[in-house]
Amino acid sequence: MSPRQSVPPSAQAAVSDRGGCLPVFILSPMAVVIVGIMMTFLVSGVTLDTTSSSGLGGDLVASGDSKDGQLAGDATFIAVLFTPEVQYWAQEINTWALSASLDANLVATVMQIESCGDPQALSRSGAIGLFQVMPFHFTTTDHPFDPATNALRGLGYLQRSLEASGGNIRLALAGYNGGISVINRPESEWADETRRYVYWGSGIFGDAAQSAAESERLNEWLGRGGAGLCRQASQRLGLP
Repeated sequence: MSPRQSVPPSAQAAVSDRGGCLPVFILSPMAVVIVGIMMTFLVSGVTLDTTSSSGLGGDLVASGDSKDGQLAGDATFIAVLFTPEVQYWAQEINTWALSASLDANLVATVMQIESCGDPQALSRSGAIGLFQVMPFHFTTTDHPFDPATNALRGLGYLQRSLEASGGNIRLALAGYNGGISVINRPESEWADETRRYVYWGSGIFGDAAQSAAESERLNEWLGRGGAGLCRQASQRLGLP
């Protein structure tokens, strides 16, 4: 084949409400000041965020990261390194990723190298739409070029591939491109197209997972023909 998730809540201190009031005891002047500040926050409804988020300037918020090709947690917003054509779909990517329990950066990576965000993309092999889904994955009532339908079928297969690979990103990408059966084969037996697909995808995703501002692997992909795909997508989307 080839709705927006909220940031995890901040850790908050528990406040006892036993008896509906605070115990009565004598406080030092400094303690009075501290308690006063705390009460101000509580009354105003402001919460103190004790968590830290990864990301470059807040552009990527993630509940996990990747290590050694393994998926660990779900990115909530896609990284800034993806091309404008893929960023066009950022809201939808976050929604689709959440629905499929997938990392949003992985979803964006697949869209990047499959169609560069062109919803009307059609390959010579007959793969269709944003995620280049083969026709036999659709039902008779599906509209293959509809973005949401295309995402449902494409990401459903990506999810199966990820499960079959035990969460290994490289193998999951190989399965998405070459069929899930290739996951259990030696890489030397993979088709050249699948090896290239894994090379592009794993590099781009790795950079995105590290909150990089740009990706050398993505730039390399653009220079090897991806730029043409993105120009077509840009025209279809009406981008400047």
